[in-house]
Amino acid sequence: MPVALAVHPGDPASLRTPLLGVALVAGERLPSTLRALDKATGGAIARSLKSRDFKGNRDETQLIYGRGRGPERVLLIGVGKTADAAAIGRAAAIVGRRANAMGVERAAFWMAGSASASLESALIGGPMGAWEYRELRTQPPVAERPKPLTAFTVVVAKADAAVRNALAAAKAIAEGQRIARTLAMMPGNLCTPDYIANTAAEVSRRNKLKCTIRGRKEMTALGMGSFLAVAQGTPQDPKFITMEYNGGESGAKPVCLVGKGLCFDSGGISIKPADRMEWMKFDMSGAAGVIGAMEAIARMKLRVNVVGLIGSTTNMPSGTAMNPGDVVRAMNGKTIEIINTDAEGRLVLADVLTYAAREYKPQAMVNAATLTGAIVVALGNTATGVMGTDQQVVDELLGAGQRAHEPGWQLPMWAEYREQIKSDIADVKNIGGRGGGSITAAMFLAEFVEGAPWAHLDIAGTAYTEMDLGAIGRGPTGNPVRTFVEFVRARAR
Repeated sequence: MPVALAVHPGDPASLRTPLLGVALVAGERLPSTLRALDKATGGAIARSLKSRDFKGNRDETQLIYGRGRGPERVLLIGVGKTADAAAIGRAAAIVGRRANAMGVERAAFWMAGSASASLESALIGGPMGAWEYRELRTQPPVAERPKPLTAFTVVVAKADAAVRNALAAAKAIAEGQRIARTLAMMPGNLCTPDYIANTAAEVSRRNKLKCTIRGRKEMTALGMGSFLAVAQGTPQDPKFITMEYNGGESGAKPVCLVGKGLCFDSGGISIKPADRMEWMKFDMSGAAGVIGAMEAIARMKLRVNVVGLIGSTTNMPSGTAMNPGDVVRAMNGKTIEIINTDAEGRLVLADVLTYAAREYKPQAMVNAATLTGAIVVALGNTATGVMGTDQQVVDELLGAGQRAHEPGWQLPMWAEYREQIKSDIADVKNIGGRGGGSITAAMFLAEFVEGAPWAHLDIAGTAYTEMDLGAIGRGPTGNPVRTFVEFVRARAR
C-alpha cells in the first residue's frame, strides 16, 4: 500500500499526530525551534539530552510521551555526527519502520534545516522504512491486526516552491521504489516473466508510455539466440519488454535503462548449491529497478527521452536446457561458448543491449543486474560495482549513486581482462574464471554495446539484504531505482 506523503509548515509542537520523529545530531543541545515541543513533553527532551540518556548516536532512539495537544509520542532519533541527506533519510526510515511496528497509521518527522536534498530524502525514507510485504501471510482478525503506516508528514519552516518540488519528486521516487521492492520480494512462482510484463504494461498505461512486449516467437525473429539459450530450459514464455517515455524533444536520443529480469535462477545445468538458493528470486532486481525508475521518471515529467528495456525469463535445468559446451549466436552475430550455464544474466543482457544500441542509438545506456557473486566478495553489501566503456557515463553514475545514497565503486576494464573470455571454439565464452569475475562479466557485456556510451551496475550485493539493516529489514532495498532516477535527472537539466 502506498504511503501518502505531505509537508506541514510550522512548529512541530502544533502538529497533532500519533508519532513525531525528531532527528538530532550527536552531542547537540536542545535546538531553539524545539522549545515548544519540549514544553509539550514536560521538558522530557531537554532532560534526556542534559543527562545524556540520549546521546544522538546513529540509529539511537528514545520514545517520549507528549502531554495534551500536539504529538502523542515523540521519537528521538540520532543521526550521528553529521546530519547530511543520507543520515536524515535513514532516520526517517527508522521512524517509518517504528510506526509500522507500533500500529501507527500516521507519523511525522522533524529535522533541523530546510535543504531540499534532505527534505526529499526524509520524505522517501519514511515509506522506505515502513514498507512490508504482507500479501502472503495469513492475517489475524481485524481487531487484532496492527495498522500499517498510511501517511507520513515532514515538518518544514515554510512551504515554498523548493519544498513543493521536493515533495513532488519524493512522491514519484517513493512509489517507484515501492513497485520495485514489491516485485523483487514476490516468490518466483508468482513474479513470473508474464507478471513482470503485465506490471510494466500497467505502469506504462498509467503514465502514458509506449510499452512493447515480445515473446519467444518475436525474439526468434530478431535473432536473439543468446537470450533464448537461457529461456530454452523453461516452459514459461520469456519476455523482452520495452517502455518508452518521451519527455524530451521529438527525435532526441534517449537514455536507455536496461534491466536483468531472471525471475528465478537455479543455475541451470550448472546448478547452484541448495543452501540459500531461495534468494535467487531476487535475480530480477535489475528489471524491477527499471520499472520502478520508469514510474518515477514519468511522474516527475523529466524533460528527456528515456527507454526502459527488460529481458525476463527463468534459468532452469531440464531436458531442453542449454548445456556447458554449447555454442549460441547472439543478435549481433557473435558466437558464444557456454562454459557455465549459471552465467546466464550476461547472455540475456547481450541481446537486450544490442537491441537497445541498434534500435535507439542512445545518448547513454546503463544496465543494472545482480550479475556476479564476485562483486559481493569485492565490495560486500555496501557499494555497487560500476564499470563501463565511457568514462563520462561512469562518472555520472558514480555521482548519481552518491546523491541517491546508493554508492558505487568503479572497477577497471583493462584490455588484459579480455583475454580471460577468449574461446577456443567461438568468438567469446560466457565466463572468464574466478579471478576478476565481475570485471570479466562486464567485459563480456561490452562485446554487445555496439559503440554506445555504456556503463554497467553490478547490484548483486546491494539490490537485497539477507540481514536486518536497522532502517529496513531483510529483503529488497530498492536499489537501483534512485540511482537510475538521479542519472536521468541530471541528463534532463
